[in-house]
Amino acid sequence: MSDIKSQTVEINKSEEEIFNFISDFTNFSTLFPPQVKDLKITRDNCSFSIDGMPNVSLKITERTPYSCVIMSAEDGKLPFELKCCLEKVDEEKCQAQFLFNAELNMMMKMMVEKPLTNFLNLLAEKLKEIKA
Repeated sequence: MSDIKSQTVEINKSEEEIFNFISDFTNFSTLFPPQVKDLKITRDNCSFSIDGMPNVSLKITERTPYSCVIMSAEDGKLPFELKCCLEKVDEEKCQAQFLFNAELNMMMKMMVEKPLTNFLNLLAEKLKEIKA
């Protein structure tokens, strides 16, 4: 398995507020960069494409209150999980990190690691800006 992680960011919101935000894909449109195209969103499902990459379809498969939301690939072409893990800092702050996990051969990992890390870091940074 290959794990690709975002940086860990500290957010000036409680883990409950951030958990509620990321538990609903309809909130994600504010996180995605302008390169995201063909965005289709419901509470539990999301599909989109990014310039130069194939369409991605995600489904929220697990919600562990206030600590983790797990999203899984729906189309099966490349099975993967995307997790957003939260950790309480204090009553008004938490830390968040995105983790991508998939079976990638060495060549594929070398090709996707940098752009995927950048994308995950962007999502994590944008969490700091949400108005939950």
